[in-house]
Amino acid sequence: MTTALRIDSDRLLGRLDQLAAIGPIDGGGCCRLALTDADKAGRDQVVAWMREQGLEVSVDCIGNVFGLRRGAEDVAPVMTGSHIDTVATGGRYDGNLGVLAGLEVVRTLAAAGITTRRPLVVAFFTNEEGARFAPDMLGSLVYVGGLALDDALAAVATDGKTLGAELQRIGYAGSAPPGLHRPHAFVELHIEQGPVLAADGITIGAVENLQGISWQEILIAGQSNHAGTTPMRLRHDAGYCAAAITTFMRGLAKEMGGAQVCTVGRIELTPNLINVIASRAKLTADLRNTDEALLQAAEARLAAFLVTLARDEGVTISTRRLARFEPVIFAPAVIERIEAVTTRLGFSQRRMTSGAGHDAQMMARICPAAMIFVPSAGGISHNAAEYTAPADIAAGANVLLHTLLELAS
Repeated sequence: MTTALRIDSDRLLGRLDQLAAIGPIDGGGCCRLALTDADKAGRDQVVAWMREQGLEVSVDCIGNVFGLRRGAEDVAPVMTGSHIDTVATGGRYDGNLGVLAGLEVVRTLAAAGITTRRPLVVAFFTNEEGARFAPDMLGSLVYVGGLALDDALAAVATDGKTLGAELQRIGYAGSAPPGLHRPHAFVELHIEQGPVLAADGITIGAVENLQGISWQEILIAGQSNHAGTTPMRLRHDAGYCAAAITTFMRGLAKEMGGAQVCTVGRIELTPNLINVIASRAKLTADLRNTDEALLQAAEARLAAFLVTLARDEGVTISTRRLARFEPVIFAPAVIERIEAVTTRLGFSQRRMTSGAGHDAQMMARICPAAMIFVPSAGGISHNAAEYTAPADIAAGANVLLHTLLELAS
């Protein structure tokens, strides 16, 4: 009976451990920045597992990797997957769970002798994190036609390398065109990366929408001068301006309330000396909201503040867009199927919003898509201490198994 079918949780946990051992960092996490040698090693391992399972492996021109399990009919496939690149301080579950759980689903179906009507595809996408190249979700964005391939290949890494050259260097500049598989549906299993499920004692989150994201880089040009001899009224202090922007954004999020969040995640000062007024500052602004109109309002408020700040402090401020994605509403029919499977398997659940960006938001542009969340202990992610309990991992993978099985049957 397919209703009794379950994944092998020990095998899935073992593979998560094996993948985490590639690019390890202190504390049990891993660092596999996109298209580095560590990312290549991780890719090679996952591709080897795909081939062990008899999947037909394809690599497209932006380095996205797909493992195809043929169905009884040659029709649009059901796709699952995520990413295996990490941030520099990555945990072992972010992205990896969605890819390896997809492979475990395929292996479980094969062991049970089940051939689905529709093909199944397990995918992992290039540079989801955006930690080395901008924008984030780059591979899936190219895949759905939201970013020109040539522009993506020309993206410059934080270390000065170009994406196209790095793809060639690690051997993942594939020949398949972007959009190789046009899915019937896409479902992504992912850790929540937030505290809601764990705090509420709930096992499964059926993700119904995803916040819009606005990333920009802000450059401030002031005047370097002596920290002791320059009166405060005569300063053109780029460091102060960076701090003022940071506090403004925190106040903006508090004032707007609701789903609005604002973050300054990186600040660089020049010359970065204790006794010298900073002549230049470079910082990042990350604004997110589930409502597009409110996100635009936050962007406008920040832009107006920058104009006023530049005038008042006698500095020059310029901005550069790094990424901009509108909020996403996932497919109600796929969400409802996830909920029905979760109920049947006896797990607690709730609908929720994703505060982080995911490849599923890009796939939602071309097919019905949704996400399954499992708890993150303490809401911790992008951290070596990231942890999801084995029982929750198994629950999420089993919900994925039966959701994919129903969508593909």
